[in-house]
Amino acid sequence: MANTKRNLFQKRRLRVRNKLRKMADGRARLSVHRSNKNISAQLIDDARGVTLAAASTLDKDIGLAGRNNVEAAARVGTAIAERAKAAGVEECYFDRGGFLFHGKVKALAEAAREGGLKF
Repeated sequence: MANTKRNLFQKRRLRVRNKLRKMADGRARLSVHRSNKNISAQLIDDARGVTLAAASTLDKDIGLAGRNNVEAAARVGTAIAERAKAAGVEECYFDRGGFLFHGKVKALAEAAREGGLKF
């Protein structure tokens, strides 16, 4: 039976999440979601089950609704880094989900690193 794109995505997502869970060490998780039209990032504290900070192209202050390109991803990365500093988070681990670390996801990660997040 052939694997569909969705099945491969789910397997990749679970593989990444389980590896990160083993090395979590109490740090927050920077979770990235990419759709066809937008990109978003959340800083999640898994121990308490709360979102500490979030940024998306849908946010009014970012002003890039409906855009999903490398420049928009970089702006979301800088915004999440600023909001993480405001929430008192300096270290986290990067959860790319089932998305490949390439293009938009990579641009978001690099912009967050330049903004001061360590992962």
